Amino acid sequence: MKFMNKIIRLVLLASLLPFLAPLPAAAARPVFGLCHQGGGTNCVVDGDTIWLDGQKIRIADIDTPETHPARCPREARLGKAATRRLQALLNQGPFDLRTPRRATDRYGRQLRVLERDGVSLGMILVREGLARPYKGGKRQPWCP
Repeated sequence: MKFMNKIIRLVLLASLLPFLAPLPAAAARPVFGLCHQGGGTNCVVDGDTIWLDGQKIRIADIDTPETHPARCPREARLGKAATRRLQALLNQGPFDLRTPRRATDRYGRQLRVLERDGVSLGMILVREGLARPYKGGKRQPWCP
């Protein structure tokens, strides 16, 4: 009888093992800080440029106000807001990088569209008034 009780306990314990196993670690994702110059690892340069794993990436589908140097107070204010908002969007969770027709710009930056669940993070900035859609060509000034 004691032997049978031990067998039953072992079977019950064995059936619980899958539930006692540690959960798999969540996928590592970078945390983005701010970086205004030079190289960086996982940081936001301005509203349309980031460093990700040592690669400088220009967000291909938008144009945001310049921050260094801004050409007027309005551009400085909008540029700072776009930079902070992009940082917040990147830190909200995983995102995908999509390569447009051209993979690099004339400065050697990687051109990418950043998306989460099929939604462009750049277009979120556009909807919030912090960026303009960009499809190539001359950019419009942010100062009057």
